[in-house]
Order: sequence, then C-alpha cells, then structure tokens
Amino acid sequence: MSLPARPHRGLLVLITTACAAALALTGCAGGTPAAPAAPPPSAAPAAVAAPTVTVTDPWVKTAEPGMTAVFGTFSTTGTGPVTILSAQTSASPRTELHEVAMGADGAMVMRPKADGFAVEPGAPRVLAPGGDHIMIMDLASPIRPGDQVEVTLTLSDGSTVPFTALAKETSGGQENYEGGAHG
Repeated sequence: MSLPARPHRGLLVLITTACAAALALTGCAGGTPAAPAAPPPSAAPAAVAAPTVTVTDPWVKTAEPGMTAVFGTFSTTGTGPVTILSAQTSASPRTELHEVAMGADGAMVMRPKADGFAVEPGAPRVLAPGGDHIMIMDLASPIRPGDQVEVTLTLSDGSTVPFTALAKETSGGQENYEGGAHG
C-alpha cells in the first residue's frame, strides 16, 4: 500500500525540518560550554563620578600691582570631603591658600593654610574678605573692575577645577595685602 504523494511530501518536509532543528540543537550542545551572556547595559553598575568642587560667585578684589585675593563659595558634589590643596591664576605665578586666624599676640593675622581648605558635603566653604581666601601675590599689572582672572584649583584627589573670577571693588574685610610677612 502506498501513501498519497501529497501527504508523503508534507511528511518528508516535516521530518527534514525536525532533523535540521535537532542537529542544530545537538551541535550547539557539544564542545565547550557557552560563556554566560553579558548583562544588558542597563544592568551594569553605574560609574561612580569622582567628587569635585563647584564654585559659585567667584570674584577677585581689584588691586594695583602687589597682592590681592580671590573669594567665592566652594561646594562638593561628592559624598565625602574634598580638600583644595592649591590654586594657580592667570594674574600671577605666585598664589597661596590663606586663612585669617588669631595670632599669638591676640591680633588677627593672615597666614598660609598649608593643609588646604576642606570642603565638606552639604557645608559650603565660603572664602570671603577678612577670612579664608586665595592670595595672589606679585601682581605684574593692576586688576581693574570687570577684569577676569582665570583660576585653577588642585584637589586632594589630583583633579583640577578651573573657574573665572570677576574683579570687583570692595572695602569688605578692610584687609591690606601690602607689607607684613607676605609683602
């Protein structure tokens, strides 16, 4: 007894397809096991950005040749403290971080802050006349109202933060940056 041509042909196509699928599956199963699939990009851990310092309202006190200072509010975007170790400016190659503190004789004195300015998360560090500041020494030319001074901070993690300070006239703090131990 013979089968009709149509069912036989359909059966042959079905058997051929099933065999091809079986061969494909068994061929993949042999040899070395496949490496696990990499997680999709969305499942990869997020890169942690290094903490940095942001500067708001930066300004520099106008000055004739000699000395002046940079002020502003410094905040960190990280979860831990960051220390500003040094600063460089376009106004002079000689720049120091300074604090105003009580001297041995009971008078307020301006002095270098060797360990830098710590900036704590959630507690902005304000540099202001009469307090902490970035001292610019040995000015070769005057800084006039409206001038811009480029400043680059170096942080404790080795990164740098550039910003521009606008020159403003002020009598705040009543500092005299001429003379004394740094003049």
